[in-house]
Amino acid sequence: MDFTILIIIIVLAFAFDLINGFHDAANSIATVVSTKVLTPFQAVVWAAAFNWLAYLVFELHIVDTIAKIVDTSAITLMVILAGIIAAIIWNLLTWYLGIPSSSSHTLVGGFAGAAIAYTGLDVVHTGKIAVIAAFIFLAPLLGMIMSYFLSILLLWISRRGNPFRLEKRFKGFQLLSSALFSLGHGGNDAQKVMGIIAAALMVYFHGMQEVPHWAHIEMVDGKVHDIPHWIVLGCYSAIALGTLIGGWRIVKTMGTKITKLTPFEGVAAETAGAVLLFGTEAFGIPVSTTHTITGAIMGVGLTKRITAVRWGVTINLLYAWLLTIPVSMLLAAGIYFLLSAITGIS
Repeated sequence: MDFTILIIIIVLAFAFDLINGFHDAANSIATVVSTKVLTPFQAVVWAAAFNWLAYLVFELHIVDTIAKIVDTSAITLMVILAGIIAAIIWNLLTWYLGIPSSSSHTLVGGFAGAAIAYTGLDVVHTGKIAVIAAFIFLAPLLGMIMSYFLSILLLWISRRGNPFRLEKRFKGFQLLSSALFSLGHGGNDAQKVMGIIAAALMVYFHGMQEVPHWAHIEMVDGKVHDIPHWIVLGCYSAIALGTLIGGWRIVKTMGTKITKLTPFEGVAAETAGAVLLFGTEAFGIPVSTTHTITGAIMGVGLTKRITAVRWGVTINLLYAWLLTIPVSMLLAAGIYFLLSAITGIS
């Protein structure tokens, strides 16, 4: 029975990555679509390609962080299953409502909530949760600051340029900036699901003397150093396929409702977002690409005037962000109790 649950977890984890791809596709393509640099179809193909190429660029820092949110020696596969189901439900609900919530925090909240329901708060590594939760505020704030100053710098550099030529040039630059952001999106978000699968394998094979090659997790200095290639390829492929499917409800919110964007502003927002994603990945901090690019779009809006940013929209987004972790935790706890009652497995 445990092996069956393990397989279900792996399948649902790939499904979550697929959903994450079309849920967060807007993060990678909203600016490049709203500025009409690429058509929606061209944009999702472009983003999906760089989502997948992240496999060749990033190390497994995020995998290690996610796998260790809870003590894997003190939880069960049913806990992980409840967490991933809760994350999928919340992601689909927010996608349907057009709310750009964080898939990262959904996954973290679901994983932690089910673990607490199983054995109490002690099993959760609260320090890691606290850092992740802090970036609900820090990611958009840092994205906003970075894109604001980058916009000012670019304005100063191009102050004497011909407006028509600059517009054309920035459209070309936006292809590069959106590619970098998509690369960061793939490297940050796909690794979170790798961490869940790695945690499930560690739980299932815990205490066994021999672990099959397909399930071997290599640890160096207490950190995840290497995982089976099928997990890596599967997760990056799933998130790339999800991005190809697209998430047009959220594209509308991200690309038009926060502030009106030009190619110049798209370059500034995407570049700032990409730098932040690359930096947090290097430190193993799983941040929300949604929060990052939202803050960056606000930053470029501020260079025009404070009223250029539709603050009512951003406040509504903030409510959704703040609710994501606690709602996911409660939902996962409820699902865990329900599954346990139905199956008799804890």
